[in-house]
Amino acid sequence: MTDTTVATGLTVENWDAKFFTENMMANRFKREMGTSSKNIIQLKTDLTKKKGESITYALVNRLTGAGVTGSSTLEGNEEDMESRSFKLSVNKIRNAVRVAEVDEQFSAISLRQAGKEVLQDWMMEKTRDDIITALHQINGVAYGSASESQKDTWLTDNADRVLFGNAIGSGTDHSARLGAVTAAMKLGPEEVSLMKRMASTASPKIRPTRATEDERYFVLYCDSLTFRDFAANATITQANRDALARGKSNPLFAGGDLIWDGVIVKEIPDIPSLGQVGASNARVSAAFMCGAQAIGFAYAKRTTSKTEEFDYGDKVGVAVEEIRGIGKMV
Repeated sequence: MTDTTVATGLTVENWDAKFFTENMMANRFKREMGTSSKNIIQLKTDLTKKKGESITYALVNRLTGAGVTGSSTLEGNEEDMESRSFKLSVNKIRNAVRVAEVDEQFSAISLRQAGKEVLQDWMMEKTRDDIITALHQINGVAYGSASESQKDTWLTDNADRVLFGNAIGSGTDHSARLGAVTAAMKLGPEEVSLMKRMASTASPKIRPTRATEDERYFVLYCDSLTFRDFAANATITQANRDALARGKSNPLFAGGDLIWDGVIVKEIPDIPSLGQVGASNARVSAAFMCGAQAIGFAYAKRTTSKTEEFDYGDKVGVAVEEIRGIGKMV
């Protein structure tokens, strides 16, 4: 009797599928990812089924008109949806490890297993960093690469949705507004509520993401020190102590996300500081209040692995690659 064995090609496909799934599940932004236009990070996989170098997202604004009542005529009084679009380009992302036969004696498939953890950590961190870079983008340009002129233009275009410090200011000189932020301006419940009001009154309005039929939330991403200041605020501490369940699950003990005024505040330790660019060299960091369709995440090719022999078969390498794009929707 002959035992049934799994074909090598099928084993590789299973490994690739599991690698992709575990990589996405381990990502810090996973809870905000989804294929719906209601998700903060909207995933699209259209290019996995057809050729192309970019994906176009349809951005539809909320209707704000009053409509008609009674026997009033609707024809000719329809409201413009003001639909817009955002094109996101994709590119290849890859990395590899290589092992010599004298150090390890295993087949190509077991090498995939051996290198899985380090390659998966790299891909997860790459995805996380690309999302953070996208959040910082100035009209498609990385924040650190944007000129002062580009930052000023971006501020002019987004004056109703950019907050410096703890109060709505005026002026379109990005450096001047940044330089006015003081060390005393820390993230607290008042600042979060102010950002929510700005998001709700901006034109076009920023749509919250829907958790349930009756619950709608914005999500605020911030770095560790900003989150520390928010968590230590007396109002937030009292709210957690008095309004939430007692015991080890309370955020006072368990840590994790905090909620205030319909905003989920999330700590992302890898968000970098902008440096000592505030008043009197105050350290400043960016915090990102996000609604639906804040980030586009497009896949043209999900994670695949490849193996190759080098040096007359003495060394074997395994590589992982994806073709994807991540960008802030504008």
